Amino acid sequence: MKFIDTATVTVKAGDGGDGRMSFRHEKFVDRGGPDGGDGGDGGDIVFVASRNQNTLMSFRYHKELSAEPGGNGGKTRKHGRSGKNLLVPVPVGTVVYEGDTVIADLVADEQIAIIAKGGRGGFGNAHFVSSVRQAPKFAEPGGEGETRTLSLELKLIADVGLVGLPNAGKSTFLSVVSNAKPEIADYPFTTLTPNLGVVDVKGAGSVLLADIPGLIEGAALGKGLGDEFLRHVERTAVLLHLVAATSDDVAKDYQTIQKELAEYKIDLSTKKQVVALSKIDLVSETEAKTKLAELKKAAGNGVDIFTLSSQQHKNTDTILYKLVELVKSYREQEAAEAAEAEESNALPVLRLSEEKPWQVEMVTEGVYRVSGHRPEKFAARTDFTNEESVQRLRVILQKMGVMHELSRRGTKPGDAVHISKATFEL
Repeated sequence: MKFIDTATVTVKAGDGGDGRMSFRHEKFVDRGGPDGGDGGDGGDIVFVASRNQNTLMSFRYHKELSAEPGGNGGKTRKHGRSGKNLLVPVPVGTVVYEGDTVIADLVADEQIAIIAKGGRGGFGNAHFVSSVRQAPKFAEPGGEGETRTLSLELKLIADVGLVGLPNAGKSTFLSVVSNAKPEIADYPFTTLTPNLGVVDVKGAGSVLLADIPGLIEGAALGKGLGDEFLRHVERTAVLLHLVAATSDDVAKDYQTIQKELAEYKIDLSTKKQVVALSKIDLVSETEAKTKLAELKKAAGNGVDIFTLSSQQHKNTDTILYKLVELVKSYREQEAAEAAEAEESNALPVLRLSEEKPWQVEMVTEGVYRVSGHRPEKFAARTDFTNEESVQRLRVILQKMGVMHELSRRGTKPGDAVHISKATFEL
């Protein structure tokens, strides 16, 4: 299956079913009263993280997803059937954006996120019976399900990211130490997609390695393949940076990769790194020592640098034990920071909202617009073809203070009021 790590999709949650306007009509039952049932709720769009998924390929063919609508209410107070939720499996590591806003980040297997909420079912006229309204002749329409256009981005979840210039030996290292079988050849850009491999380190546990396609100078600005795949480095705990001993200038190679990591939208050069001079079996011992000295000078103090021959398994275990040590340290620090953040958020902070719950503005002479979550919510539940239903909305707006504000603005009978997509006259 082709590896796809970005996609765009439009999701539409199910609309709520309409409430029923109905009265009992039975023999020998005089004035049986209202018996219209409520509509069912629309189904939600739910993303479910699954480790059995490893690509966003399916979204290339299914760009629109819809959940089931709710059923309409029936006579004798029969409730409409609720629409089924649409469960959409996505790979672990999928980030869901609406515009520039992250609305879900699915980082664990079986983690779920409600991406679009289904519309609420409308109330039937039996719901509105009261001491002062014994025979309501209106019912609510079902609410609209949410519609969203989303961008999906897959960021692989790995402990260690393998980075380096093309043909630095990353895929060979991964194939030697793990169960992965990446394509390997003696030319640049053999690896065109990220590869994952699980490494069992004797007596120390296991780590998950991600082989990132080779970076080139300018990758962070979109050149080559690197800009497409640097996102997969974001979640890694540690980087293993391979520099080929066969290079004419190992210092320049090292600095090129560091520059690309630093210029990415998130500075990845600050991640803990292990640096290895790879392919030392292809150069003389004297040349290897010279290249190692050049690399140490370029990297500076505080960076762990090893020599490596994946083919001869030279220093592979030493490097793996070092990586496990750094990954464990990173995860422990991560857990401590999460616990500290949870503790600091234990006591809720209550703040008085300065924003009004609704707004009234004059569009033109005799035309006004009311905005705000609550007025718009009740307007969506109003059947504007039914005067009794519209009158109910007027009463609700009166209790909110909206009608008083409209009156204060100098409105007259017959003026038009817009709320969301609806219009009614005063």
